[in-house]
Amino acid sequence: MNLSKVHESLAGELKFRHTQAEQAIFKDLVTSWQEVTNFPKDLRERLETDCPLTIEAELFSSTDKTTQKALITLEDGLKIETVLISQSDGRQTVCVSSQVGCPLACEFCATGQSGFSRNLTAAEIVEQVLFWQRELKASDNKVDNVVFMGMGEPLLNYDQVIKALKWLNDPETFGLGARRLSVSTAGIPAEIKRLAGEPLQVNLAISLHFAVDLQRERYMPIARRYSLAELMAAVEVYQKKAGRQVMFEYLMIKGINDSDNDVQLLIRLLSGRPLSVVNLIPYNPTGRFLPSSAERVREFRKKLEDAGLKVTTRRSYGGDIAAACGQLAKK
Repeated sequence: MNLSKVHESLAGELKFRHTQAEQAIFKDLVTSWQEVTNFPKDLRERLETDCPLTIEAELFSSTDKTTQKALITLEDGLKIETVLISQSDGRQTVCVSSQVGCPLACEFCATGQSGFSRNLTAAEIVEQVLFWQRELKASDNKVDNVVFMGMGEPLLNYDQVIKALKWLNDPETFGLGARRLSVSTAGIPAEIKRLAGEPLQVNLAISLHFAVDLQRERYMPIARRYSLAELMAAVEVYQKKAGRQVMFEYLMIKGINDSDNDVQLLIRLLSGRPLSVVNLIPYNPTGRFLPSSAERVREFRKKLEDAGLKVTTRRSYGGDIAAACGQLAKK
């Protein structure tokens, strides 16, 4: 499927045909142009040839039925993964990829270890959400939230990610409000500042994981280019301009970043930042490291809260199908 070809194929048609096409794709969720019966037969056949609506995907489901993962084959044969999380309160959250693989090569992330092929287009990002919208139609559900926390570093594909966000926000397509859209980044200071100036103020999450440069540089190569001081300065600009809370994601990795000293360093880094929340994430094994114990995560959280920080602990979804945070690897 290639959404970007739809309007090209409709060039020369009256404007209302373009509107009808968007209605068919995003509202009626058709999977074939033959279903668009208000189009003439010859137009349906031309569109079926020029830009078919089929999304080639292999589907996997977790044993507890809360998580599904789709391995999508793109037009050029490359593959990406996207995840649907069905939460206990009924919300349906889609995790999308922004790149094929990832160039950052973080040591604790399977995606980073799988290499990098290319950026995704805005259409390829949106098609991931469309795939899940179609899947949810059968149960009278719909996508409620979209998080850019799949494969890739979103801010290294800035223009296409912003285009995709606007597409998702458009009332004529998915109509998702800005507060239902989240972008997670390992920290590209210039692009964080740029994001602060966007009229569409989406949620921002920072993949922090370590509170000192030396540790961060060891496990996250991007930190060798951008120091924590540069990153936090960019976050301050974002918080002041956007006036939005920023989430700091912190993987809990046994014996690596979960000591009493680590928690004190994190408190020192984030204290005095009122628009901040720490999201503790139990590490999802990818072959080299082990997760911190549940007891250690609780102790770590209590120390942060006692220091006055706002803290949440993320529940892990889809570990049994390698669909959890950091496990996506085009498999």
